[in-house]
Amino acid sequence: MHKSSSKPPLAASRFPAALQSARSDYLASLNPEQRIAVECGVGKSNGSEHAPLLIIAGAGSGKTNTLAYRVAHLVCSGADPQRILLLTFSRRAAQDMVRRTGQILSRVLDTQPRGQCAALPWAGTFHSIGARLLREYAERIGLNDTFTIHDRGDSEDLLGMVRHELGLGETKNRFPTKGSCLAVYSRTVNSGAPLSDVLKNTFPRFILWEAELKKLFDTYVGEKQLHNVLDYDDLLLYWSHTVSEPSLGREIGERFDHVLVDEYQDTNRLQASILLGIKPDGKGLTVVGDDAQSIYSFRAATVRNILDFPKQFQPPARVVSLERNYRSTRPILDASNGVIGLAAERHTKNLWTDQSSAEKPKLVTVHDAGDQAEYVAAQVLHYRELGIALKAQAVLFRSSSHSAELELELGRRGIPFVKYGGLKFLEAAHIKDVLAILRWAENPRDRLAGFRAIKLLPGVGSATAVRLLDTMGDAADPVAAMRAFSMPPSVGPGWHSLLGLLGSLRRAESTWPADMDSVTRWYAPHLQRIYEDAHVRQGDLVQLQQIASTYASRERFLTEVTLDPPSATSDEAGVPGQDDDYLILSTIHSAKGQEWKAVQILNVVDGCIPSDMSTGSSEEIEEERRLLYVAMTRAKNHLHLLVPQRFYAHQQSKSGDRHVYAALTRFIPERLLHHFEPCAWPVVKEPANTPAKAAHVFAPTVDISARARALWR
Repeated sequence: MHKSSSKPPLAASRFPAALQSARSDYLASLNPEQRIAVECGVGKSNGSEHAPLLIIAGAGSGKTNTLAYRVAHLVCSGADPQRILLLTFSRRAAQDMVRRTGQILSRVLDTQPRGQCAALPWAGTFHSIGARLLREYAERIGLNDTFTIHDRGDSEDLLGMVRHELGLGETKNRFPTKGSCLAVYSRTVNSGAPLSDVLKNTFPRFILWEAELKKLFDTYVGEKQLHNVLDYDDLLLYWSHTVSEPSLGREIGERFDHVLVDEYQDTNRLQASILLGIKPDGKGLTVVGDDAQSIYSFRAATVRNILDFPKQFQPPARVVSLERNYRSTRPILDASNGVIGLAAERHTKNLWTDQSSAEKPKLVTVHDAGDQAEYVAAQVLHYRELGIALKAQAVLFRSSSHSAELELELGRRGIPFVKYGGLKFLEAAHIKDVLAILRWAENPRDRLAGFRAIKLLPGVGSATAVRLLDTMGDAADPVAAMRAFSMPPSVGPGWHSLLGLLGSLRRAESTWPADMDSVTRWYAPHLQRIYEDAHVRQGDLVQLQQIASTYASRERFLTEVTLDPPSATSDEAGVPGQDDDYLILSTIHSAKGQEWKAVQILNVVDGCIPSDMSTGSSEEIEEERRLLYVAMTRAKNHLHLLVPQRFYAHQQSKSGDRHVYAALTRFIPERLLHHFEPCAWPVVKEPANTPAKAAHVFAPTVDISARARALWR
């Protein structure tokens, strides 16, 4: 059982002398609103100390810096860093926060080595912190603390196995695929809504399968428990259930004097319930976010969490807004404020900046997707000639498929690019092979890991693998059953080699990261045998070894690399040749949190933004509005919104392919057009007998608002 520390807080016991002279100026770099957010409730004696706080941080307003300063200010004011819980949505964000906090404190305190005083052992993602707490409390909540964690691919495979065993793939009517089933399951768990409501509101095409899906999910949960595995959703679900038990919720809450949450607009109902479970009165709770950037409902995130946060406590939480933008020019902010200002419900704020510019965002009408691609490529090269590197430019789009013609045009012009949203590191087959061996050694009952590891051996088919795993599953000692299993003679040498490797990995004296070296050495000949491009994939294994060397144990490595994997494999990263400069192509969802000097947004028309798949409810339409806002606020100096007049649609009618016509997005109505410079592409050429004029890059249309609203025929 955890016991609260009786030691005095680190800051209070070691820092006060140094702080007396430094405290007066170390917050001087903050603007007035940032300083209010940093100091709010800290050191107060009027009853407001550590009261719940909501910081509404507009795009480009210095959110990360403000949160780092608040953590540092808490430490400087006596808080013990070991009793601060900092929750983020990526490991990199947590590491960045710890680094920035350390830098701030090292400037304030010359008696401490850089960063030492800022050690925040409880800084991490919701999922990684949840995994740590679940292992610690496993015995008390009915878990085995040796559980392994399935990534999305593994979860989909296990659900697919259950789906097959239940005969759901043999139904007369087409049953949902394993991927669709996992999406329904995940949405149900994270939204906290009944399956019937999830099907009705999000997956109406699967309503007729409600009874079968209930049986499938119940069996799937049973299989996970049998194999001692958890999936992503379990980490939040089990954590939420743990803190919903009053005594455990209170015990975990008492471990942390302060709980700070980044990107609160991206949380789902489970995550909100976890926070209320450990801090029901909100004392010591600070959440930071921007409701205008809530765009992940497809992950079950809900904007209601941040909109309703203040009134969840009595008295209501304090709200501080950060409105000064340090990223974009004034015309870009004026246009962005106009778009989001039409939202049905929001925390009111109006971004401003002192970065003046005469260049308005350009609203560019093009004939079709081909002209759009030519325009974008031309502008990319134009800005490059002006000294803006390709890496400082981005092309954003609502859906990954929207960039297809642009990618071809960039290839024709020799413009290198990286497209974000490609193959994930853990989705690469060779990476999954190595991790399967490590997971099977860690948890012999992990059926999926065992199945993948065994099938690496030449001569082992699915039937043999299933027989072995069934034997292990029925045995009290699965490792002993594995060793006693009789493999076909042709598999003998490879099987004995794998048994030897697994034995060494399970010995108490095995060391980390030497275990990773042992696995990659064993795997090397199999890599050469299985993959034609083995020499390329070998680079990924070197990267995996480097990542492994940064973790203290195999269990910690397997947990963290599953929950927060690198973004792409070396052979699929998308950087052609040896170019060290390349254009960024990205979906808007993947671009959140990023910024570039020049941004071009494709297909700013109804049907694309908003997507015609996301206009079924007012909530969906409002999220699409926020998507456009997020895309626009990525731009620092130059912003172009592309408006194709028609698209080529495939098999949309009985007569085959046809052209469909589009109108400017509904999110830029006529009353907002004065924030933009209307342009057309290609440039309208003057008649031959017209006197020559100075060349212009753009030619304004006569009345773009009328053209955008017209039904083209």
